[in-house]
Amino acid sequence: MRVFVLLFNARTENEGIHTIQLGDRNKVLMFESEDDATRFGVMLEAQDFPEPTVEAIDEEEIKDFCNSVDYDWELIPAGALEIPPENNVTQTQWQPEPEPDLALDSEVSQNELDSIRRRLEGLL
Repeated sequence: MRVFVLLFNARTENEGIHTIQLGDRNKVLMFESEDDATRFGVMLEAQDFPEPTVEAIDEEEIKDFCNSVDYDWELIPAGALEIPPENNVTQTQWQPEPEPDLALDSEVSQNELDSIRRRLEGLL
């Protein structure tokens, strides 16, 4: 069965899955409904979390992951209104991705820019 979970920094080396911390235990929420998972993610954003990504994953894969890292899991039935706890941990095991530096992402080299600039100046 496919379930929906919330990931932060999805498909990066710094990916993290959302968990609820109960005492010294972590619990992964698996939503039957994508809409319910999305609604939960919006509520997290309202609590100043970074924007999570809702991902469809096989239920057994999540259970295997939880067993491998000693996390608990809970299946949230479709239509159930799950609400995030009011208290959040202050330190996560993943970190928000930094905003991209537009200067570093430029595909045009400085030499190409200089060449374009000289040609434009030549038109004047």
